[in-house]
Amino acid sequence: MNIDTAVIGCGYWGKNLVRVFSELGALRCICDADPSRRDSLKFHGDPPAFTDNLEDVLKDPEIRCVAVATPAATHYDVVRKCLEAGKDVYVEKPLALTAVDGEQLVALAESQSRILMVGHILLYHPAVVKLRQLIDEGALGRILYCYSNRLNMGLIRTEENILWSFAPHDISIILHLLGEEPIAVEADGQSYLTPGVVDVTLSRLKFRSGVTGHIFVSWLHPLKEQKLVVVGTDKMAVFDDTAEKKLCLYPHHVDWAGRTPKAVKEEAVEVELAPAEPLKNECRHFLDCVAERKTPLTDGHEGLRVLRVLDACQKSLEKGPATNAPLQAASLQPAASDSRDYFVHETACVDQPCSIGKGSKIWHFSHVMKNAKIGQNCSIGQNVLVSSTAVIGDGVKIQNNVSVYDGVTLEDGVFCGPSMVFTNVMNPRSEISRKSEYRPTHVRRGVTFGANCTIVCGTTIGEYAFVAAGAVVNRDVAPFALVAGVPAKPIGWMSRAGERLQFDENGTATCPTCEKAYLLEDGRVRELEDAVDQVPQIDKES
Repeated sequence: MNIDTAVIGCGYWGKNLVRVFSELGALRCICDADPSRRDSLKFHGDPPAFTDNLEDVLKDPEIRCVAVATPAATHYDVVRKCLEAGKDVYVEKPLALTAVDGEQLVALAESQSRILMVGHILLYHPAVVKLRQLIDEGALGRILYCYSNRLNMGLIRTEENILWSFAPHDISIILHLLGEEPIAVEADGQSYLTPGVVDVTLSRLKFRSGVTGHIFVSWLHPLKEQKLVVVGTDKMAVFDDTAEKKLCLYPHHVDWAGRTPKAVKEEAVEVELAPAEPLKNECRHFLDCVAERKTPLTDGHEGLRVLRVLDACQKSLEKGPATNAPLQAASLQPAASDSRDYFVHETACVDQPCSIGKGSKIWHFSHVMKNAKIGQNCSIGQNVLVSSTAVIGDGVKIQNNVSVYDGVTLEDGVFCGPSMVFTNVMNPRSEISRKSEYRPTHVRRGVTFGANCTIVCGTTIGEYAFVAAGAVVNRDVAPFALVAGVPAKPIGWMSRAGERLQFDENGTATCPTCEKAYLLEDGRVRELEDAVDQVPQIDKES
């Protein structure tokens, strides 16, 4: 498949991605900080280029997409840089190590119109594909509960605990098979080898449908076990990835003769599966999505759903149960109003669940919809709407009569003036539903919007840009740009402190308020950390 791809990180799992992308004819480059790993890699055909510098990958215009298999703690930074460089990204699970970081990556991918796919490999396993089909067809009856064991005496990590290393696989399968997200979780675990790094965990997921899921993971176990059991009213299914028969159905049932339950066991029935390598299915799917610009099965939003469950499990682990007391449940719902650390005026409407950060204030007659996300120390003025998929960072100020619609992301420190307008679809009609055609709007850190300006959807507003009152923005705005008019056009440049910049013949300017230096170069402005060292010198004799 002729889509040039780079694999970033070729260690424990990355070497498998190198092999598969090579077999698919897509591998152009390998990036790893340890050049000695190159000799142990397997390729199909001519060996690809090798670099130990991520910048080489980001600057290569021939590389359309990347596969990230670096340590989980680095995923956020590496994926962010790749998306900002215009690359489509496949990243091994987990998407990030916090839900907040995951949300930012998903929003960034949407604002850049990039493919973001998370490596939940088991959703591409023929057994899981078939099991989902059987559940959808009702072959198992009503699902009662499910449990999974992922146990081994293998690679023991110190940069992430067993929950984040093993459990994403089983969480992704359970969410996928049930087609719903849990309303609460609880988790317990122990650190036996490295203080603070949990080696064994048991998690419980509670779903609104009544289904309960248990996940037991450990890297301190004498035998390798990778098993998922789904119990239905009609049949039970067992997916055992270490067995020769990967998927079996057990038509056991309960006989209620005499009003006393009696278990009646039947012989297991093996389910025929088409032979296929899950990793190759997954990588081929990614390349297809890149080529056809379609949404992956395990896109950023799917990865984020798994990440939120992991995050809730981690919070439960950190609380820990009291001695001889039941486990503390970490609810996926927000805290009760009597314990919240933000302010909501009595006339405001806040739908639950939603996420509102510490110190934020929601004022008169405003409406925060279910699943909306508002950061810390925000001020949401009178008669403001915050829609379900809107994301608002820390320290954002939204003045009266503003609607932050679905698909709008406001990074930290954004100021929205009174009655300014966001849109989210280009050609609305009351008679035609176009929710699937929403275009994301991404507003970078520190942007100011003047009163009554309008931001047409699908645009990105660069950091610390300044949109004048009444302007209509219908295209991307560069960082630090001052734009005005209908349609809005650049008329100058603004400093981080909101002062108009006056550039000299060297293309440099200094903010009179904060005294930061700025450079105007190739039609764009950037801050200078050291003005003396970075200002270009003019040849006086030319």
